[in-house]
Amino acid sequence: MDGDSGTQAESTVSCARCGKPAHLQCPKCIELKLPREGAAFCSQDCFKAAWSSHKSVHVKLKNDKAFNHSEELQNNWLYCLKKGQIRTPQCPHFDWTGTLRPYPISKHRVVPAAIELPDWAMDGIPKIEPSSDLQSRVEIKTPDQIERMRETCRIAREVLDAAARFIRPGVTTDEIDEVVHKATIAAGGYPSPLNYHFFPKSCCTSVNEVICHGIPDARRLEDGDIVNVDVTVYYKGVHGDLNETYFVGNVDEESQRLVRCTYECLEKAISIVKPGVRFREVGEVINRHASLSGFSVVKSYCGHGIGELFHCAPNIPHYGKNKAVGLMKKGQIFTIEPMINAGIWRDRLWPDGWTAVTSDGKRSAQFEHTLLVTETGVEVLTGRLQSSPHVFPWLSS
Repeated sequence: MDGDSGTQAESTVSCARCGKPAHLQCPKCIELKLPREGAAFCSQDCFKAAWSSHKSVHVKLKNDKAFNHSEELQNNWLYCLKKGQIRTPQCPHFDWTGTLRPYPISKHRVVPAAIELPDWAMDGIPKIEPSSDLQSRVEIKTPDQIERMRETCRIAREVLDAAARFIRPGVTTDEIDEVVHKATIAAGGYPSPLNYHFFPKSCCTSVNEVICHGIPDARRLEDGDIVNVDVTVYYKGVHGDLNETYFVGNVDEESQRLVRCTYECLEKAISIVKPGVRFREVGEVINRHASLSGFSVVKSYCGHGIGELFHCAPNIPHYGKNKAVGLMKKGQIFTIEPMINAGIWRDRLWPDGWTAVTSDGKRSAQFEHTLLVTETGVEVLTGRLQSSPHVFPWLSS
């Protein structure tokens, strides 16, 4: 789970088919009062060429409306607002940038009394983290901390792998969250995102145009979706953090290319990690590879230090020409987690206060590892295991 870099974002309206400036809008979308993003076209030719796929937006809206009267709502499933602090039975109004919409979420999952809790578990407010001197000083971990981090990160990897095995068309992201929650508890850990600044679920699930911090809900994954699952586990007093983006069924070639490029961006960034390297170099490496592939790098969220605190120094931007200060040193532990967009880099925030989406409605992918700087290089604490599922075609080729 990433940190917030504080960069502000804007939105633009472009043709839903070719990306050129758009001046026309689908008449059915106007009738249904849908936002211009995803419904705007540069010409009648583009509109006609896109119609076979675009008309599914109208069907999805009908399904969304039908859901308001479904059994889930009758069983206290509600929409999330204001960073998880408010629930409502009505889908919020918003100028949605793509075709995805929020669905109701289930109630908080129960954590057994025997599980060690972080200080936000009960009331949603981190106490130690905000005022810690580790927000401005990069900690050199002790051998004991490193060993606990190895153990916790391995658990986090096993939990994410359990989620990956479960992903398929027809599964809800709430069911993915349930798998993550149960696997974390079974290992003796606490799912770090749960109630962190009031986040209502045990992991983040970010589908299609969602960049990060998507809230697991009642929406069923569809054939052709991509979904990122972001897992963090708290165990023996430390956190382990990682995420991956997965294909749901048969995914179009452009989305496959985006996901693979994002994976490669992370791998290339990891390859330069060693003592003496400037933190800002990470962004240069990622930006170079993404740009050469025709994609953009999100600037609003960054990698972060991690250990006994969920988020701390250093902040590690993933974009080029950033102003991150400091050098990597042996014993530091931090995440690198590039978010790569198919369109422009800018993002917007949904009314739930968490879900960050691309401002043009195009897809986004992300991968993340927790890393330890060693004497000669890097140890990937959340690296794939022999037992990890084979879900990425390029790794078996």
